[in-house]
Amino acid sequence: MATEVKVPVLPESVSDATIATWHKKAGDAVKRDENLVDLETDKVVLEVPSNVDGVLKEIRFEEGATVTGQQVLAIIEEGAAAAPPAESGAKGKEAPAAGAEEVQSKPQAKRADDAAPSSTKPLAVGDSAKTANLPPGARFTAEKDGIDPAQVEGTGRRGAVTKEDIVNYASGRTAGVAGGARPEERVPMTRIRKRIAERLMQSKESIAMLTSFNEVNLSKVMAMRKELGEGFEKANGIKLGFMGFFAKAAANALQRQPAVNASVDGDDIIYHGYADISIAVSTEKGLVTPVLRSVERMGFADIERAIGDYAKKARDGKLSLDDLQGGTFTITNGGTFGSLMSTPIVNPPQSAILGMHAIKERAIVENGQVVAAPMMYIALSYDHRIIDGKDAVLFLVDIKNQLENPHRMLLGM
Repeated sequence: MATEVKVPVLPESVSDATIATWHKKAGDAVKRDENLVDLETDKVVLEVPSNVDGVLKEIRFEEGATVTGQQVLAIIEEGAAAAPPAESGAKGKEAPAAGAEEVQSKPQAKRADDAAPSSTKPLAVGDSAKTANLPPGARFTAEKDGIDPAQVEGTGRRGAVTKEDIVNYASGRTAGVAGGARPEERVPMTRIRKRIAERLMQSKESIAMLTSFNEVNLSKVMAMRKELGEGFEKANGIKLGFMGFFAKAAANALQRQPAVNASVDGDDIIYHGYADISIAVSTEKGLVTPVLRSVERMGFADIERAIGDYAKKARDGKLSLDDLQGGTFTITNGGTFGSLMSTPIVNPPQSAILGMHAIKERAIVENGQVVAAPMMYIALSYDHRIIDGKDAVLFLVDIKNQLENPHRMLLGM
């Protein structure tokens, strides 16, 4: 019985999808729930599994084609078996003895050595007038890199080839030099990368964006992680990370500064009474922002567990469209890549984004004494149309106060 494989129902925000990769070809045996094809949308890569055991009889759309919800991608012949592979040798021929094959291979190897290109052998430098007076450094470099100096354009006195000319020829760094590899590759943008580009341009063109900065002393957070981290992991099965502190601090601050948790809809401002925080996660295909919902109601263990689950799903390409929908505020951590300071870009229709950065020990003044402390710059980019500078600064100060006194978060202060 023939069974159709269809494109999943796509949400209203996603009009179509592109066929990224077929993992099977026509005639292959497939198993129930085995992934057949990856579909790339503007937001996520969807896997389309087989719903029966059988043989992939027909593929309707090739890689790169654009498809819409419920279109038929392929036909599976349920319960069929794949055709056996064709026999490579003629019947009745005996296989050669193992020793014979080895004996025959040796003369071939010898002939292959004899036919090796001369470029793999030491160069006979000095065969032309151009290389007759080659300096010792240039001669040694040419022989080491397998370069014929006669092919190199000299820049020395009277056109002499210098060591630098040999090096530049090999690397292709000099304009006008004929040799050296200068590879280029042109590849089309993925759907996700195109969508990221569109969203960034939309943000730049539609939002009056401004960024405010502050710095946080994370010594008490680090002390708490050191003191309680092992017990926390034993009790909850998850490590106590920095993101849990920042997400919880942001959720609390959003409740006290509702303008930062708002969004623009036409001529209206929507104030969200909940903190659905998007956590930026970097993947091979681009940045994705799965959403932690109602973070103001979550405990540290729930936050860390949800972040860990999303990170794994993102790495494995298992994020669903529902995981990425919504979000009233975003946190991004450029510090994992070493960023010391940046101005993150707001993700519309959200109105603000918090940027975390690298933790660096710096000298600060504390109680009249100069001490070394683990410091982090934090940045808040926001839509100045609805968020005043005062609101943004107070939000950052709130984040700073909570992180520098983490027990306040535990007491809801």
